[in-house]
Amino acid sequence: MHKIRDGKTRILNQIPINIYMKTKTFMKTNLKNLLLSWLLIGGVIAFSSCDNEDDEPQPLMLQSITAGDSDLNQATSPTDVAPNAVIEAVFNVDLDETTVDETDVTLTRGYDDTEVPVDVSVSGNTVTITPQNDLGNGSEYTLVVSGDIESVDGESLDSFTRSFTTAGSFAPSGQIAFFSFEGSAEDMTGDYDPPAENVTDITYVDSKNADLGQAASFNGSTSLIEIPNADDFLANDDFSISFWVNADANEEGYFVMGLAGFFGFQFEIPGDWSWVKMAMRYSTPDGSVAEDSWFNGSGETKDNTGWQGWTVHEGLQNSVGEAYFIDQWAHVVVTYNAETKVNSMYINGDLVKQHDFNLWPEGDSKQNVTGVTYDGNPANNTLALGFFQGTENPTVTDPWADPTNPDNKFFSGELDNIRIFEDALTATEVDLIYQSENE
Repeated sequence: MHKIRDGKTRILNQIPINIYMKTKTFMKTNLKNLLLSWLLIGGVIAFSSCDNEDDEPQPLMLQSITAGDSDLNQATSPTDVAPNAVIEAVFNVDLDETTVDETDVTLTRGYDDTEVPVDVSVSGNTVTITPQNDLGNGSEYTLVVSGDIESVDGESLDSFTRSFTTAGSFAPSGQIAFFSFEGSAEDMTGDYDPPAENVTDITYVDSKNADLGQAASFNGSTSLIEIPNADDFLANDDFSISFWVNADANEEGYFVMGLAGFFGFQFEIPGDWSWVKMAMRYSTPDGSVAEDSWFNGSGETKDNTGWQGWTVHEGLQNSVGEAYFIDQWAHVVVTYNAETKVNSMYINGDLVKQHDFNLWPEGDSKQNVTGVTYDGNPANNTLALGFFQGTENPTVTDPWADPTNPDNKFFSGELDNIRIFEDALTATEVDLIYQSENE
């Protein structure tokens, strides 16, 4: 018989051993289950907490931005952006399309602080920005995207700025044809390549400088380049032409180029070298009229014994030929702005002649000019580089205008970088073209 020490021992001694062991095992099992349940509940809570964190809206951030093939996120702003590049900005989350439009994007041209119109579209997390016009060559641009854009979760964007420069030497937007004469007469911009049979007795020689490369050389009797469908160049009311010319001194004057002469436009240098002119055709409600942008270096203006429409006229000590053209390269630009009705001529970046049709005499039809036009024979619509007009169906049938007679005033010298625009270039743009190509 066991010795009883206390009440607990007495009770235990009274419990059969098998029952005691089962009770002990049960308590241990329940304790383990309780602990496991506690851990599982804690884990669910922890995972639930993580899931709640994932549900929090992500900040809206820019991931990448390109202009054509150029990365705008690189440390240095790219200088090789294509003039027709489309800008694409990709974000980390999808965007609320209702918060994105043209007012959120500003594209500014550097040289004149002009805002370039753009179209903006959204697809998921991507914004596509498409300039409405060609950006031109050699121009710096600044892109600003505002902070008004939001994600689908309502997160706002931090505004950002990027800059870039378009590729090539400077040429503003609106260029519809460009003849650089790098071993051929093809159009480097548009669709105005002359057929091989329309390039006659042309050689390609070194131009003014290495940047200009080669120039087209004309022999003064048979050399001719005929550019097809050139009446297109006068299809817009505004017009600009830019070109380099190096005129040989041993000729008795010549037609440098012509599109049916004064029924389209022509550039002429006389035998005495005392003046140059760009004759052009203009439309009015009563029909077309011709008017010369005529520069003789006299300095006469409407305020100084000159014609009442002449607002600018540079005065020269020497003749125009000696000052600018004889055996030397000159950069010539002629523009017409239909809105202001002003025709301007620039030589080597300087405004040398300007006339304003608004100042013509009261009742003169030229007060009502609406823009440039082509009024020559429709089948004579080639731009003849080296003469007054093309060879097919000449508009002017006088003997001196016959493009098949080598004794007529064919151009002798070189031409280079002929650019034609559907816009009226500004003085800043003219100067930038000159400075860019004169280096």
